[in-house]
Amino acid sequence: MKISASLYSSTNTDLPSLVHELEELNLDYFHIDCFDGQEEKVRKDVEAIQEISKTPIDLHVISSRSAYFFNFAEELKVKQLTLQFENVEDKLAIPVKHSYKFGLAVCNDTKLELLRVYEQELDYILLMTTTPGKSGGTFQKASFDRIRQCRQLYPTLPIYVDGGINAEVSFILRLLGVSMAVSGSFLVNNNNSAVALADLRFHQKGSHFLLEDFMQTGQHLPILNEQNASFQEIVRVMESRKMGFVLFENKGKLSGISSNADLRRGILNHLDDLNQIQAQDVINKSPVTIQASSSTYEMISLIKQYNFPILFLPVINEVNDLLGVITFNELIKGEG
Repeated sequence: MKISASLYSSTNTDLPSLVHELEELNLDYFHIDCFDGQEEKVRKDVEAIQEISKTPIDLHVISSRSAYFFNFAEELKVKQLTLQFENVEDKLAIPVKHSYKFGLAVCNDTKLELLRVYEQELDYILLMTTTPGKSGGTFQKASFDRIRQCRQLYPTLPIYVDGGINAEVSFILRLLGVSMAVSGSFLVNNNNSAVALADLRFHQKGSHFLLEDFMQTGQHLPILNEQNASFQEIVRVMESRKMGFVLFENKGKLSGISSNADLRRGILNHLDDLNQIQAQDVINKSPVTIQASSSTYEMISLIKQYNFPILFLPVINEVNDLLGVITFNELIKGEG
C-alpha cells in the first residue's frame, strides 16, 4: 500500500523543514489540500516543494470551481489530481488527455453509485473517512464496509483512503486491498516519522478493531451446502469465485472448507482413477477458525500458532454459525 503524507496536517514544523525530513523516507507522495481561494498559496507551496524534493505531489481540491484545476494541475506538474465530488456543481468535462492520474473523492454519506457517470474516466476513487481537509479526525469502522462496497461496485479501480489513518487502521486497510492511504497527523506530527511510516506500511501487531468490523460477508462468499455438493461443483465454484477456497455449511453451521491444497490432496489420493474423487475427499472437516468477536491482536496470535501458511480464516460465532471470512491474499500481495 502506498503512503501519501498530508503536509498541511503538520502543527509544529515549517513546510521546508517537514519536506526535508520526509524526503529521506522515500514516501510515495506528498498530499496537498486546496480549498477555494487558496490557489496561489498552494501554487507557491508546490513550487517550493518541487525545488527541494523529487517526491511527487498528490493534489486534493475541495472547490466549487473544480474545472479550473485541470489546467492548474498541469501547470504544477502534479502526479495526481483528486476533486471532491460533493463540491462539483456541474458535470465535469474531464480532459481526454492529462499528464496526471485523476480521481474523485467522496465523503462517507455520499452514495458511491453516483460516481458511475465518471467511472470510465477515473484512475482511482478516494474514500474520505473524516472531513475533507481537516486533520486529526477518528477513523470510523463503518468505513470498512464502505471499502468493500466500493470494491464491488468498481472492481477495476484502485481504492485510496484518507482520514484518521494510523498503524492499526493501516493494517486492516492492507488486508482489504486498499492501494493508497493518506496519512496526516499520525505521520507528520510523529516524534519519529520513520517509525510511523514503517508502522503504516508493515504494522502487523493487530488493533482494537474486532473481526466483525471488517470481515467479508454475504452473497459474494463461495459457500456450498455440504450435503449436496459434488466434487465437480466445488471445482467450478472455486474457479468462478477466484478466492482460492470454498466454505461449506450445514443448517447455517460451518461444516468444513476446501482450499487449493485440499483439492491437490484429493487428486493425489485418486491418481489411478480420478473419476472416483468425491466431495468428501477434498473437504477439510477441522479447519482453523476464529470468532467474530475476536480482535486483530487475537487473530495474529492464532495465526502464529501454526507452522503452515494461513491464507484465509472462516469467521464463526460461539455456536459455530458461519458469519464470514477474513482473507490475507491482498496483504500478502502488497508486502510480498
